[in-house]
Amino acid sequence: MTFARKTILALLLTALPVSVFAQDAAPVGRGGRGPAAPPMLAWAPKPVLAPFVAPNKPLVQVADLQRRHARDKSWNELVVRDATGLTGRYIQMAPGEKTKTQFFVDSSMFWFVQAGQMRVTIQGQEPFVAGKGFVVQVPARVQYAMETVGDAPVLRFEVTHTRAQPFYPISETPTPVKGYTYEKVTLQGAGGSYGTTKPFIDYQKEVIEGGGRAMPIRDGETAANINRAPGAPTPPATQWGHFHDGTSEFWFMLEGNAEFLIEGVPLVRAAQGDIVYAPAGRWHRSGHVGDIATRVSIHPIATAANSLQADGAGGAE
Repeated sequence: MTFARKTILALLLTALPVSVFAQDAAPVGRGGRGPAAPPMLAWAPKPVLAPFVAPNKPLVQVADLQRRHARDKSWNELVVRDATGLTGRYIQMAPGEKTKTQFFVDSSMFWFVQAGQMRVTIQGQEPFVAGKGFVVQVPARVQYAMETVGDAPVLRFEVTHTRAQPFYPISETPTPVKGYTYEKVTLQGAGGSYGTTKPFIDYQKEVIEGGGRAMPIRDGETAANINRAPGAPTPPATQWGHFHDGTSEFWFMLEGNAEFLIEGVPLVRAAQGDIVYAPAGRWHRSGHVGDIATRVSIHPIATAANSLQADGAGGAE
């Protein structure tokens, strides 16, 4: 489909940019300081057609990954990588397998459990067992580890900051990373905290079955919005949606099915566990299919929630 050049509307969202756990969002403008600013017409510099840079592609189906690695007990595959943004990879751990204790010094991270069960140990928290539908987050400078529980492998989709490499407590032996050496250092300052939030949400139990609501929070940098809604008719192809200036957007399907229109790409249909990716500067929109679905829209920077919407063409997140 051909996307025309359009005058764009800077749509300043009233909701705060978010991460993946529950906390009331203030119904105010950016930064929580007073009422939201009114929409403003502006000219925006938009790439003619921003490229998909490997490994990024419009759709990664988890079923394809599982077929490709059917004979592997343990595997990992990089599916999203932005040079200055976020990295997303699918990781499977075999029964009995465990990670080292590690942490990220200046950034948070989170993951979605797609299959199996894992025991998660997070510094300052009681260990817990996470199964399919769990969303887990760890703040900066907080140590964590995980291990497979039971006879089946555990599969997760993990999101970290591309620029960040893991740190290890002095009691661990670091896993080698090409191009890096590990040096003994002294870290100043305490780690991040959950505040009024919590380390995980059991989405299946708390939201799908329990009727609860996964309300938004933010970690001050990454935005990861949980969007749950019933399906709706497919909008016309002339409804451009929006694009982001200098940052990509990608989605993890937490529940049900959705469809995505990305500039230069035929309509994409994604199922639970699939990953969809739109490069910076490409028009895109998303919508749910069927009774109800949940997609998690993930941005490398929190301010990406200030999307640029096609003037007069309508838009969808």
